[in-house]
Amino acid sequence: MHTTQRRILLKLSTALVAGLTWGAFASLAHAADETPDALIKRLSDEVLAVIRTDKAIQAGDVDRVVAVVDGKIMPHVNFTRMTASATGPAWRGASAEQRQKLQQEFKILLVRTYAGALRQVSDQTVEVRPLRASPGDKDVIVRTLVKGQGEPVQLDYRMEKTPGVGSGWKIYDLNVLGVWLVDNYRPQFSQQINSGGLDTLINALAARNKSNAGKG
Repeated sequence: MHTTQRRILLKLSTALVAGLTWGAFASLAHAADETPDALIKRLSDEVLAVIRTDKAIQAGDVDRVVAVVDGKIMPHVNFTRMTASATGPAWRGASAEQRQKLQQEFKILLVRTYAGALRQVSDQTVEVRPLRASPGDKDVIVRTLVKGQGEPVQLDYRMEKTPGVGSGWKIYDLNVLGVWLVDNYRPQFSQQINSGGLDTLINALAARNKSNAGKG
């Protein structure tokens, strides 16, 4: 597979965890009864189907792509855990306001950075591999293969079973080509935190998001 194709798939898979606002509550109710591998298969197929058929996306409407990513996937992501893991020990000392701002900017970064890759999807399909887990497991890895032109690319989703309101399986990390998403961002976050604290990291993410938005 060409490097460009791998980059597109990397961006696409990350977009799948970065988070169609409509129907979100019905989707969550459905997800509460789904196995983790069935959930990943359904979400992957639904997102790919929208990308292939939505005329606004095909016309290059970035805001529409962002809406798809943000509304369809985010209800199934434990974004607090993802952000905390990427931030590392500094998360424990963060104020409620800092945590809220950090999650907001991190989410915008992922969605805005990778939404453009969704417009490049054409013939990709997703095959979910057999789940290696026991019925009572609360933390699993769902393994998939993204198939298109060239060699298949393996994507692994770390998922946890959550109780209470909005219960069901939630994604909290993603492995693409041997690299976990959280592990990829942790050293970048650590560098900013070490140079000036959490506010420096938040400001850096906000500036990057502003620049990305300006580029469309």
